[in-house]
Amino acid sequence: MYLGLDLGTGSAKALLLDANGATVGETSAAYHAVSPHAGWSEIDPEIWLQALTTCVQALPAGARAAVKGIGLSGQMHGVVLSDAQGNALRPAVLWLDTRAVAQLARYPTLADSLKRLGNAPSAGMAGPILLWLAEHEPIGLQAARWALQPKDWLRLRLTGIAGSEASDASGTLLADRQGRWDRSLLETLGLPDRLLAPHFASHEAAGTLTASVAAAWGLPADTPVAAGGGDTPVAALGSGLLLDGSAQLTTGSGAQIVVIRNALPAPSAKLNCYRTAAPPELPRWYTMAAMQNAGVALEWARRTLGLDWPAAYAAAFGSSLRTDDELFFLPYLGGERTPWMDAQVRGAWVGLSPGTDNGALMRAAFEGVAFAIRAGLDALHAQGTRPTQLRLAGGGSVHRAWQQLLMDVLQLPLEAVDCPNASARGAALLGGLAAGHWSTADLYALAPACHPVGEPASVRYALPYRRFCDLYARLAGWFGRDGLQTEN
Repeated sequence: MYLGLDLGTGSAKALLLDANGATVGETSAAYHAVSPHAGWSEIDPEIWLQALTTCVQALPAGARAAVKGIGLSGQMHGVVLSDAQGNALRPAVLWLDTRAVAQLARYPTLADSLKRLGNAPSAGMAGPILLWLAEHEPIGLQAARWALQPKDWLRLRLTGIAGSEASDASGTLLADRQGRWDRSLLETLGLPDRLLAPHFASHEAAGTLTASVAAAWGLPADTPVAAGGGDTPVAALGSGLLLDGSAQLTTGSGAQIVVIRNALPAPSAKLNCYRTAAPPELPRWYTMAAMQNAGVALEWARRTLGLDWPAAYAAAFGSSLRTDDELFFLPYLGGERTPWMDAQVRGAWVGLSPGTDNGALMRAAFEGVAFAIRAGLDALHAQGTRPTQLRLAGGGSVHRAWQQLLMDVLQLPLEAVDCPNASARGAALLGGLAAGHWSTADLYALAPACHPVGEPASVRYALPYRRFCDLYARLAGWFGRDGLQTEN
């Protein structure tokens, strides 16, 4: 048995694969980040460990006792400050956090940052967060032994060994385009390099399970634990994206369009380029359009309208047609990355009238998220990347009417991956590789099956999408400022 652990934004997951790659058990446990101040997103890391304990202990005892390898996947970009043993010194700062906007000015020019890091500076990534902590919580930063990404903190608690790897490091704004720590940049930023853990390969054993964790979880002691990777690249591995040019749309808390690359792509101010979590024989990079507000925005709209999910879908998709051509939803509750790279923009329903009801509001919310994803796809098109179809993954993309809306807005066919928990599956595969059970060549046969979802059935969203982009452009620069123009 091989165990995959996924530390997501809204839930933890555990998944067991047998020696043939078949899923024999999977569990999940939800949790919620907190926002003590506007733009902040934090969580006590101990909540993650408690959730994973719940997940693992819920798996069949016999299967747990047969585990021979463990792999890890985790939400990217955020920071956990800890002591040498992995005890967190403050709540983890998550990727949705936008407090470090002012610290982005500490980075080199955009052109230099793109050349050096392959990515434009963005709030919510480890580098700017650490700069904010250095300015506002210097004593805490000085006391810390490690500044870790979430799954790296988890591995430290499971094995007692601190480490990182290229796929997560490449998303920190502290590493070069190969995913290696950029020591000279750290010096320029005034950040101590002692905080950053040494690298392992994603599929390499980075330690073994401690006796105390093994006893608590009902797993064999000294089980090898793979270094793992960020949730997006590990999901790509779990979904079977193994070839150059293969593309996938994942919808969860955010949404990502990922395109696998053999060669290092040209940098773009609107897109991200990170290392994969695959063995070195497979493509080493992926280009990504990263949209921050998908499930986050839909969950907020559903909750605000007092609807459960079945009622939300029924309200939004009771009619296949737009019911109000003047009603739009900007889903940008916590800023946006691709394509706007605007940490200040916020969400809005625009075009309300006395006849606007919950169904119209919920429908506009789904459309707004779809339009935001389309804006990310257009950024890929502008770079010369034009996928002809997208694999569809993620728990937020299973409703058929929602899938059709995505196809109509994106004007692309979709195929569904028969793997609802791709990050956890990818993590389990890394555990099997670390244990020596599987090789790179086995991954092709282990890829999950896919089946067509459908084709675009309408072009009616072309004009509404253009109006959506126009709406953002009209409001850009208004949020986060006084929004007023005064005459002298």
